[in-house]
Amino acid sequence: MINKVACFLLVVFSQSVSSQTQERTTISGKISANTSDLEGVYVVNAQTETMTTTDASGAFSILANPGETLVFSSIQFKECKVVLTAENFSDINFIVKLSMVMHQLQEVIIKSYDNINAVSLGIVPSGQKTYTEAERKLHTATALNPQASVSGMVGASVSADPLFNLLSGRTAMLKKELAVEKKEAFMKLLERMFSWDHFVNQLQIPSEYVKGFEYYAIENDKFTVILNSKNKTSTEFLLAELAVKYKEIIASEIK
Repeated sequence: MINKVACFLLVVFSQSVSSQTQERTTISGKISANTSDLEGVYVVNAQTETMTTTDASGAFSILANPGETLVFSSIQFKECKVVLTAENFSDINFIVKLSMVMHQLQEVIIKSYDNINAVSLGIVPSGQKTYTEAERKLHTATALNPQASVSGMVGASVSADPLFNLLSGRTAMLKKELAVEKKEAFMKLLERMFSWDHFVNQLQIPSEYVKGFEYYAIENDKFTVILNSKNKTSTEFLLAELAVKYKEIIASEIK
């Protein structure tokens, strides 16, 4: 008798499960969020543990029944659970809104270590000369390479590139480029040390002649040496002397 009852319950349970499986229908919808990256979000039916993922537009389709729970999860979104209703299955615009996960960074403290540099780390040998871009080009074009050899040159053990560069005019061109680079550097240094008002109000240079006076000053070798020392007092003193001469030049041109 017990075996018959157990068999009957097993059949009823199997039919119930089969009925529930057959009754499940496909529900389609989309997710929305404050981002365009909606692909790859997991959509899981919590009851059946069936799973799917959203496509690039955020759309998904999964088998479910009213009353069952869909779980939406992803790294970039907070987990969201939605209990389905009958209306969700007939809603052609079934949309689930997800919230972004905000990853708050901890406070970052930047410290300056003056004793840590390329030399202390052994990247650059101590005392090695540093070159600007123009200096590096000129050095490369004119430096002799003792490791190279030139076939056909008696006793040659150096690269012929410097000779070729000299004859082709490349060396002269690079020297001019270096001179221009140095003048530009002096110009920037001068403008950092003294404001436009200093030239106009203190040195009495007409505003339209200020830029010309700056070029006039850095053409003076004595002035650029003092300027490069970054001694503002000495630089200001010599700058005042040059200003007097420059205003005389302006006056003579006006006459």
